[in-house]
Amino acid sequence: MIIDSKDNRDIDRRSFSCLKSFMIKKWLVVGLNVLIGVALFVNCNRSGQSSDSIPEVEVAEVDTTSVSIFKEYEGSIRASQSVEVTARVEGILEKMLFKEGSYVTKGQTLFVIDPKLYQARVDRSQAQLDRAKALLDKAKRDLSRIRPLYAQKAASQLDLDNAEAAVECAEADVEICKVDLLESKITLGYTRVVAPISGYISERMVDVGALVGPGSRSLLATIVRSDTVLIDFPMTSLEYLKSKDRKVNIMCEDGTECFDRLPSNVKITLADGSEYPYSGLVDFADPVVDTKTGTFTVRAEMPNPEGCLLPGENTKVKVLLDVVKGSMTVPAVAVRGKGDEKYVFVVSADGVVEKRPVSVGELSGKNIIVKKGLMIGERVATDKFDLLANGIVVRIANNPE
Repeated sequence: MIIDSKDNRDIDRRSFSCLKSFMIKKWLVVGLNVLIGVALFVNCNRSGQSSDSIPEVEVAEVDTTSVSIFKEYEGSIRASQSVEVTARVEGILEKMLFKEGSYVTKGQTLFVIDPKLYQARVDRSQAQLDRAKALLDKAKRDLSRIRPLYAQKAASQLDLDNAEAAVECAEADVEICKVDLLESKITLGYTRVVAPISGYISERMVDVGALVGPGSRSLLATIVRSDTVLIDFPMTSLEYLKSKDRKVNIMCEDGTECFDRLPSNVKITLADGSEYPYSGLVDFADPVVDTKTGTFTVRAEMPNPEGCLLPGENTKVKVLLDVVKGSMTVPAVAVRGKGDEKYVFVVSADGVVEKRPVSVGELSGKNIIVKKGLMIGERVATDKFDLLANGIVVRIANNPE
């Protein structure tokens, strides 16, 4: 059978047309499948996640509160009182009547210096006083005899004057001897060295048997009162002025608010990094600013009933500088990012996550001030950050009030 070339061309056109129609239908099917896949992917990310794959997160509600702003300084601890125990008289140290490092009370005898020389001086002063009293008695008897003789003109005016002067001199001698005796007794008392204040005593500076006193070694020990300690730290004049401008509530001694003193709420950190449970009061500020550093020394008084704070220690001092009222706060852990690029994950009521940039301020304990980016009542995620992304759905594990 002979096929005409024209017929061949018609067959080729029909074949090409069928093939073209088939390819169009195929690509339409592929495109439709792609669109369906994209739709399913978006729907799965937004609301079609399986219950097993939906993360459960803790959230916190954005709230308003009054925030206390603290600033941290380097401080040093010293005893509220530190008194040197010295020997006020010279002699051999005979006894030490305390345990080194123990607590001693005011008036307690600590050391005994050989008292024999000073006791002898007391005895001599007593004898001189007795002699002066005896002479005074004789002068008074002589005067009592002269007066009737003078009245009878048997004694002259000179005799009477001499007798009266003798009585007056004898009385003066008695007073001098009394003063000498008192001085000798006081000096004798210095042979018993007593504690001038109550507190913890240091180790002895001299050994028993050594010569002590003003002419040799007079420092015997040191007593520190540490039930209350003083914290010294530097503050810049600008920080002080800012705290006054912001009118930080500072309590006066009578309990009323006053704004002409330094911030009173002072916290410190212990050596292990924990916060000391007591607060201190600022009671002194150096009136002169150091021209080299631009700071002045501020002193706070801190209770130390358990003796945890030791004089000479360095510590971190946190001072109240500002009280911001009505601030928006969230847990600091909810804020992610570095530098100025901070963000949070906002969780809506139906669990949809939104990654939102925020501007934050100062820390206040475990919370941080949010300046902008959030609204009161919104909720932010506080955990599972590695599972969160913009647009995914989560389950809320808690129900913050």
